[in-house]
Amino acid sequence: MAFYDEPSLKEWENTMRIEQLSWDIDFIRNATSFRKPDFGIPEKAKEVAYPFRIKRYWFMYHLLKREAHLRGAPLDVCEIGVDRGQMLYFMQAAQQASRGPVAWEKWTAVDCRLRKDILAGNGYADMVESNIEFAAPKLQWRYDALILLHVLEHLNEPEAALHRLTPLVKPGGIVIGGFPVTPEPFRKWRQDKLRQMTKPFGHVSVFSPKRVREMAETCDLKVEFLSGAFFMRKKGFFLENAASWWRFNSGFGSLFPGWPGEIYWLFRKPAPAALQTREGNWQNGHFTDT
Repeated sequence: MAFYDEPSLKEWENTMRIEQLSWDIDFIRNATSFRKPDFGIPEKAKEVAYPFRIKRYWFMYHLLKREAHLRGAPLDVCEIGVDRGQMLYFMQAAQQASRGPVAWEKWTAVDCRLRKDILAGNGYADMVESNIEFAAPKLQWRYDALILLHVLEHLNEPEAALHRLTPLVKPGGIVIGGFPVTPEPFRKWRQDKLRQMTKPFGHVSVFSPKRVREMAETCDLKVEFLSGAFFMRKKGFFLENAASWWRFNSGFGSLFPGWPGEIYWLFRKPAPAALQTREGNWQNGHFTDT
């Protein structure tokens, strides 16, 4: 096995239709909100037009837009592990800058340490304090979409946690997320090393594309999207001023999801019947009226 997890023949056949190469990135360059002090990414990353540090939010944003389009309606979303609220901050800024429709209707935040003053300032209203390492949060609703963005790598038993969380998702709903990725041959070695020197709230679980797929299967979820994020990343790197560099790295990540970096995914919970899609109102990455 190649150390970067070579793509399968089927994945090679899909190279000419890499989904994320058609996703909008212009709003990243144009949105002044991403350069403000209250957006929780390193200041050095804010100096370039297309900072790779926000790719994690860009993936989630487009996967939620994709799902809202599929359903023909805004989504009920539950975000687990919200930190300072960067995800919803990004969603709102992206929606404003791209002038597209809002892809969500309800947004619930779950974290083991809620910073309610900061989160409220970033648009969060429904907040629940809960540690998913030990139990699923007690929530009033089930959701169309569950976000687990850079969360599972902090848990000792991420598969067990995901299994506890899937009942929060409606039948036919999705779980989206991502985390650092390591080639499968080095995964266990890397995880053992991390667990020997871990700090509170540090990384303790390591993932490869193989483990991601097996995790979904264990929880009776179907993998619909799986992609790496970049070939290389460096805060403030001059090439991150070029849209072509962003596109190249997105394509590379799709072909080599196990390349050391980050991996993002969408799992779907089985539904009794296929979801209906809207026709004729999705153009250039935006909703249009029919």
